[in-house]
Parts: sequence; C-alpha cells; structure tokens
Amino acid sequence: MITDAWEVTSVSNRIGERYSVLVFGQSHAPSIGCVIEGLPAGFKPDMDRVLSFMARRAPNGGALSTARKEADIPEILSGLNERGETCGAPLCMRIVNGDHRSKDYDALRDVPRPGHADYTAHVKYRGANDIRGGGQFSGRLTAPLCFAGALAMQLLAPMGIRVAARVRSIAGIEDAPMDMLRPDLDAISSDDLPVTDAERGRDMRAAIAEARAEGDSVGGVIECFATGVPAGLGEPMFGGVENKLAGALFGIPAVRGVEFGLGFAAAGLRGSRHNDGFAVSEDKGITALSNNHGGILGGITSGMPLVVRAAFKPTPSIGLPQRSVSLSRGTDETLSVAGRHDPCIVPRAVPVVEAVAAIVIYDLILTEGSGTSWS
Repeated sequence: MITDAWEVTSVSNRIGERYSVLVFGQSHAPSIGCVIEGLPAGFKPDMDRVLSFMARRAPNGGALSTARKEADIPEILSGLNERGETCGAPLCMRIVNGDHRSKDYDALRDVPRPGHADYTAHVKYRGANDIRGGGQFSGRLTAPLCFAGALAMQLLAPMGIRVAARVRSIAGIEDAPMDMLRPDLDAISSDDLPVTDAERGRDMRAAIAEARAEGDSVGGVIECFATGVPAGLGEPMFGGVENKLAGALFGIPAVRGVEFGLGFAAAGLRGSRHNDGFAVSEDKGITALSNNHGGILGGITSGMPLVVRAAFKPTPSIGLPQRSVSLSRGTDETLSVAGRHDPCIVPRAVPVVEAVAAIVIYDLILTEGSGTSWS
C-alpha cells in the first residue's frame, strides 16, 4: 500500500537547530545539494575560499582516491541578493553530478556488498532504494556538508574560532602526537594527506597503495581540533556538546567510532593521571593545565581546545571475492565489486570532519545566543 511506503520515507537528513542544514540528493541523481537556514542577513560568502575548501574533499583521480572526477562546483539557487549577500531567506545550493557509471552497480541490486548499506537499505525501503553509487548512503553527499561547513567556518573566524583536522592514523600507522592543550594547527600539512610527520605520511601512502594493488582497502582515524571555543556552551546529559558532535559525525558515511580528549585511553588510567588541574592565568583567567578532557566537561565546553576523533572503517567496495547472497533467489553468492572506489576514504574525509564540527559549533553559538556577530 502507498501509505505503507510513506511510513519509511527518510526524515533524517537535517542537522542543527538554529544553523540548520538539510542535505538532499543521491550519488548518481542529477544533482545533490543542501538547504541552509540560520545564516545572518548581509553576510557575503567568500566563494573562492568555499571552492578551495570543497576541493580538498573532491575526488581527483589520484593515488589516494577513486578515479571518479567531479568538479563539485556549487550553484546557489536562492538565499543571496544581487550583491551576493545573504538576504534572510534559506540558502539553497546544488551540485550537478556528472562523472558517474551507473551500470557498474547493476549487479548490486541483487547481491549486496558486505559492509555496505545495500542490504539494510533494501529491507528498509522494500527494494525501492537507489543502488547507483550507493544512493543516499554515498560519501558523495558529504560535498554539500563541506559547503555548509565552509560557510560556518567563515562565520566562526571573526569570533576567533578555528577548526582544523589531520589524519591521525591509517592502517595502524600513527602520525606524530600533538599537544591537545596547545595544538599547532599550522604544523598540519596542506596536501592531500594532512599529517604533521611527513615520513609517517609516506608510510600511510604506501599502505594505501598496497591495499589498492591487492584489490583491498584500509581505514583510519581523523583527529579534529577546534580552538577559541568559549567556555559554557552545551547542556548536561543528553544536550551535551559530545552528544551533538558525535551524532553529527556519525552521519558521515563509514564512521564507526567517536572519542573525545584521551577517549578510550582514559579507561586505563587512574584519576590522578587523567584529571586536568586548573590554574589562574593573568591573561586568560581560569585555565586547565592539560586537556585530557578534550575541551568538554559535563557536556559543557571548558574553554580549552575541543579534541575529537572519528574512526573510519575500510571502504566496503573492494575487488577481492566476498561472500554474499542473491536477494531474489535466496542463494549464497560470491561478489567481487567492480567500478571506481577509494582504497581509503580517510584523506578525503578530513575536510568533512572539519565541516561537521564547524556546523555543530556555530549552531551551538547561535542556539545559546552568544557571539552571533559575523562582521
């Protein structure tokens, strides 16, 4: 019945309360995009900076990414006046999809990829899901998130808030440690594999190349910092900053875990080692002496840098044979995925993590009524 189909229509593509971002589209649909509410009237986005930021996420056909090439040029349909300023209306943006090969996905309509949403989407949407390119479950939909995040970063910058991320690890290869109390964000390289230690970056590249050559994939961890965030944002229990950040980060395809500060490592420490002492500073007032808490205590920001990590699983679309099933015949099958896929999604996901963090932080500031000036 039609009413039954309505019951499973997606209603979960929006994040934010005051700075609200609704993402729409599918990987091989004519276009993808977003609708943003909460932009202050009179704000003129620096589109060169937006394009530069989005280019970090876009596939470039290089050794670290899929061979699919998309320019990711945003077309703003509404929300700006004739001077290119926000006019108080919702801003609607779309990106036209171009370089896609939908036939590569024909076999996946019946034989779902292990580790992917093919099977669960088939059950949820009763076979009506768009399988091409992963449909609405594709990492392609992170391009609109980067657009919205780039605008949020421009609005946060005059407040002294900066968001930056790096590759913390790939295939178990760790980048050099970074001081969580005073992170040197300028030390993060600006190339397609943002790390602080070039030698470890080369090892990561080699691990990705090895996995690609073998028809396999690898995962990793992205570490994101937000400096200049004021103390006092967030609420206890279910309204905490961790809750909001984790919920948004889990909306990024392939994220399997999120931690703050020392994260799970804190469980192996005594309180005397984990607790961050406080002191009075002449220029900063009350400050912490270390930042194991990652800038959040009781769900509320402490004024120290926010430190959050997101763990990404290996890309599920691999060329090696995997066990699966035929949905139509109910038989066991062997699947080898063809087409163009990232051997490791982590490098391209770095700006996505930054974008999501910026969206959440700006939304928190608007929601709590402080620092709303963008000029």
